[in-house]
Amino acid sequence: MPNRALQSAAPARGSDHTRLAYRGIRNLMLHNELTPGQKFSYRDLAERLGMSQTPIIQALKWLEFQQLVRHEPHRGYFTAPVDPREVDEIYQTRELIEGALLGATLERLDDAGLQHLQRALAEHHKASRERYLAERLEKDMAFHLTLASLSGNRIQTRILADLFDLLYLKYGGRILFSTSMASADSDHQELYDRIADRDLQSARRTLSRHIRRVRRHVLRGLAQITAEKDRAGL
Repeated sequence: MPNRALQSAAPARGSDHTRLAYRGIRNLMLHNELTPGQKFSYRDLAERLGMSQTPIIQALKWLEFQQLVRHEPHRGYFTAPVDPREVDEIYQTRELIEGALLGATLERLDDAGLQHLQRALAEHHKASRERYLAERLEKDMAFHLTLASLSGNRIQTRILADLFDLLYLKYGGRILFSTSMASADSDHQELYDRIADRDLQSARRTLSRHIRRVRRHVLRGLAQITAEKDRAGL
């Protein structure tokens, strides 16, 4: 299933082949085929994606600019390693941005906007039964970005989309999705209900509680992964 949110982040400049390469590499990251801290070569990516090396290199330059990969001279390319502090800061920033946008969302919200949000919620509920983490992550992101976009604030919505990139592409679903979809379903449903009631204060409390709960789960999961690697001497 195409990921419109991910496709929309393709470089505005560059050839169609570069944009295809960019989306292809991002898709590998989303599906955990490139994991945090992994070394890889642009030649291998070109072979895996069935493309020439030139658009792969151009796409990697853009991903490096976004800090999703890094290049070390004479060593090659690496996906970024796990940084719990960065993850913590991303969730805190998400809470600030998403909470701030709720007021504008409720001011602008009409029946069409509410139906749009309801469709995003329904897709999220459906994804909770999926086995594939990428599908769950995509629908979780889509719900939050739909809610943000209804505010009409394009700059903060774009910043929020970049934060989701850092979380879901840089760190990967297997690391981040340590909280249950059942609790996320419940939180999203309650948030939608508060928005439908035009209850701004309750909506903000629900949103903050949801993001903080996920943040705690994710940081706990990262700490466990780090401890396991330390015990294994990795």
